[in-house]
Amino acid sequence: MICFGSAALIGVPSFFLLRKLGNISLATLGMMVIMIPLFLLGMYEKDGQPLEVIAYHFIQAKFIRPKIRPYRTDCYYAAIMRQCKVYELPV
Repeated sequence: MICFGSAALIGVPSFFLLRKLGNISLATLGMMVIMIPLFLLGMYEKDGQPLEVIAYHFIQAKFIRPKIRPYRTDCYYAAIMRQCKVYELPV
């Protein structure tokens, strides 16, 4: 309801402003372009996640996190060897 209400509050005045500048078809298309993102935020859901969560994960994967993530293992034997070096124990 919040998304639909905010879409109406933004879209209807924009329709009347655009109608003064051009014809009604142009004003209708402009209103639709302005209102569609808000409708998508309210309606779209994929795998139980809303659009803002999907967009957040997309931005994280494409722009924020590093592209190459090397696979690193920490085997048990190497951890024991490091402890032996710290405590100066014979191997």
